[in-house]
Amino acid sequence: MPTLQSLVLTDRATTPVNHTFTPFGLEGGVAMVVESSGVKVGDSKFSISNRKSANGRYKVAMKLEVPVVDNAVVNGITVPTVSRIGYANVEFSFSDRSTTAERNNLVGMLASGLATSKTLVNSTVVDLEGVWG
Repeated sequence: MPTLQSLVLTDRATTPVNHTFTPFGLEGGVAMVVESSGVKVGDSKFSISNRKSANGRYKVAMKLEVPVVDNAVVNGITVPTVSRIGYANVEFSFSDRSTTAERNNLVGMLASGLATSKTLVNSTVVDLEGVWG
């Protein structure tokens, strides 16, 4: 069983940047790590949980929230304001009879599908293009 620990995620910037998320808390089986810029309203958050459903399936959920913070001037005072937030939700569902190899392959296939070279996924998610054909 993993402990709540720091998590480093690398973005896809031209010069990739490592984003370090540090432990924030564990509540109701949901572990949360945050990347802080020093302004709490602008913290990026990553959470992960694992639960077993009544029908014996394991549900693993991950959520990433990345806000964009702008400075607004109100009555001459600069106030950090969240202008928008990007969200990603991933949920895995496994039978209690699944093997480690099966779960590993499913995770690997999903990770592979997110590669920039996978035009169907990349153009739809990153470039916000519709699918046709």
